[in-house]
Amino acid sequence: MVKATTIAEYIKAAPKAGQPHLRALHKLLKEVAPDATEAIKWGQPFFIEPRFVFAFSAHKAHLDFAPMESGLDPFREDFGKYRSTKNFLQVRYDEPLPVALIRKIAKRRVADVKKRKDDAFW
Repeated sequence: MVKATTIAEYIKAAPKAGQPHLRALHKLLKEVAPDATEAIKWGQPFFIEPRFVFAFSAHKAHLDFAPMESGLDPFREDFGKYRSTKNFLQVRYDEPLPVALIRKIAKRRVADVKKRKDDAFW
């Protein structure tokens, strides 16, 4: 299997059931972070400004949205039925993509990254 070098290639290689969610998530994140550079790092889509902003990954039955722990913490009470870990919001492909929630999280994450004065990637 050829490794994806673009987010479009990554989505095309993802499970068919997840491709609509992944395309919608990619579009949403591009709208929220239009100045971010898109890249494939560690085998998954990243948005960088020049620091890490967020990433996502495709799995057999779900996707993970990864805005870092600090990006998720202010919104954990809003997750409802969606599962999460310390660093990921998990969305099953048979559930609706929580567009409004992801948009809120992503906007906050972009603003937080832009406020930073350090040079650290993470």
